[in-house]
Amino acid sequence: MSTRLPLLLPLACSLALASFAASGHAQEDVDNAPAPSVQELLDASPPSDWRTPDPEHTLYMELEGGRVVIELAPEFAPAHVANIRTLAREGFWDGLAIYRAQDNFVVQFGDPSEDEDKRKPLGSARTALPAEFERTGDGLGFTALPDPDGWSHQAGFVDGFPAARAADGTTWLVHCYGMVGAGRGMEPDSSTGAELYVVIGQAPRQLDRNITVVGRVIDGIGLLSAIPRGPEPMGVYEDAGRHVPIHSVRLASDLPPGARSDIELLRTDSRTFAAVTEARRNRRDDWYHVPAGHIDLCNVPLPGRKANR
Repeated sequence: MSTRLPLLLPLACSLALASFAASGHAQEDVDNAPAPSVQELLDASPPSDWRTPDPEHTLYMELEGGRVVIELAPEFAPAHVANIRTLAREGFWDGLAIYRAQDNFVVQFGDPSEDEDKRKPLGSARTALPAEFERTGDGLGFTALPDPDGWSHQAGFVDGFPAARAADGTTWLVHCYGMVGAGRGMEPDSSTGAELYVVIGQAPRQLDRNITVVGRVIDGIGLLSAIPRGPEPMGVYEDAGRHVPIHSVRLASDLPPGARSDIELLRTDSRTFAAVTEARRNRRDDWYHVPAGHIDLCNVPLPGRKANR
């Protein structure tokens, strides 16, 4: 189990500063030099600090406005992820809809029918799953943030996913913006992964450890957050004509390589990620007069970029 990474600059940035000092400038000039920006840190990052999402655990949801890419989290919700993969492979969501958009909360998609007899069958997917709200910390590479978390003993990241853990090592995924969860009823084990929601508002951390989180949106979140809101109190559209149609949901691995999205994600266990996080904790560009010296888990950037192929 890893601990906090040192907040170091990538090697390229360190060498650049060393070269500047060796060129004859006084040390105080080096000390007063502007800190690298987030973009400069990313531009200087080595290729090894980036990763490509596993196509077997990546969903493409095709909407009229474009593609939403979802990375699944089998380390935290193996039964749900397996069911979701089955549902995607069998075309369950094709022709269904986003039927809920609640302001500052979530959008939700699946079968909007309230008549159980008219709901789309789940095919060969399981109809009953265990609740997967949390897991033990055994075997997890947890990269801790340097600041305390009001909701847990410690906050940080596991394989790119925002996570929190208790003092005994119990770890769970956190409801940050863009996270994807499995809707359930009153019973903890009443979710199947067929009804999914995406957080589009301020992080509702009170949901943590009360619902199964299955992944996060890594591209196309703007398509979801821009959907017109439904009526109060829950944002469920009363008029089916306002539903946002889903053309298809597919696993990336089921598409030919040329049809896949070229996305790389910054590794959250990398030195570049640590440097980017520190740059956000203590903003030193001219606009900021008082650096915060603190960062909340859900305000940590999770950089992605078009893959260099």
